[in-house]
Amino acid sequence: MASGAPVLTVNSTSIDAAKLHASDILSIKDFAESARLTTIPSSYNFIVDPKDREVADELKAQIPVIDFSLLTSDDPELHAKGVQDLGKACEEWGFFVLINHGIDESLMENMIKMANQFHNMAPEEKAEFSDNDVTSSIRCGTSYNAKVESVHFWRDYLKVIMNPDFTFPDKPAGFKDVAKEYCETIKDVVVRTLLRGASESLGLEPNAIAEASGFDNGLRLFVANLYPHVLNQSLPWVNHNGKWVNIDNIPKSIGVNVGDQLEVLTNARYKSVLHRAVLNNKATRLSLGVIHAPEFQKVISAAPELLKNEEPVYKSMTYEEYYLVHQKTTLVGKSKLASIRIKPQHDECS
Repeated sequence: MASGAPVLTVNSTSIDAAKLHASDILSIKDFAESARLTTIPSSYNFIVDPKDREVADELKAQIPVIDFSLLTSDDPELHAKGVQDLGKACEEWGFFVLINHGIDESLMENMIKMANQFHNMAPEEKAEFSDNDVTSSIRCGTSYNAKVESVHFWRDYLKVIMNPDFTFPDKPAGFKDVAKEYCETIKDVVVRTLLRGASESLGLEPNAIAEASGFDNGLRLFVANLYPHVLNQSLPWVNHNGKWVNIDNIPKSIGVNVGDQLEVLTNARYKSVLHRAVLNNKATRLSLGVIHAPEFQKVISAAPELLKNEEPVYKSMTYEEYYLVHQKTTLVGKSKLASIRIKPQHDECS
């Protein structure tokens, strides 16, 4: 046969790999293993511009590392340094690596182990959680929003909305209990302290951001993404001033991203970072995330204290409105924030 895209068998149906659609696949992991791929199909090739694959390794050493112990210190000078470092990282990068956060190492290891066990279950065992509705409290699937995408994301995911009631898959055994302890520790110990520090760095009252966003009743979303390894494929991770930078793993650390709603609340002083996951060409990669977002009915807008000498950058809207738009469309760049921006970005003063 002449050269061309191979024909694969998925769900008992012959599929042209070049035209492969995420809706044809129950599990990227199972598909990658059964098809014995050496590269991802073209329908999963999100990057078409070769320049968008370039990595600025010279910036790697500049990636902010925040020492959590400074933020919790009773020493005023140490605390002030922690707040200053946090504010600078949020403003200049929108991302930082958090060390000395105090989360028990065994808890983190158990969480990773349980998430891997979930993804290793057969697709039929996870069928009850299949992704049908973005408002479902528990859902698993592939890509991001396969129904409306033309290009897909090479991942299997588990997404769990954990409030107002805590719900979680009851398999594998013990996953629910470990997840509850892990996610509550992230919320009550880590994120609450970071929000206080972020508020202080802006000259606001310590609880300003938490109160403006309805943090205690806000959305909490747990995500476990599995990226099966594919030979000859590797992508950078975080974008800084238009350049992609690889993030090296620091043992026991946590990567923290500034989200869209924090950019709105700070009137674009803090930047919601554009990031990508790495497809490792040597081993399958697991990424765990706990997303903390505003209360659904909260109207999110710039803090009034920050508007004394400047105009708002973004329109005000409830988080529920923003969430539904975000979940029902494709995941492309910063298009969601761009849609509520009041003035063009090039007019914004830094």
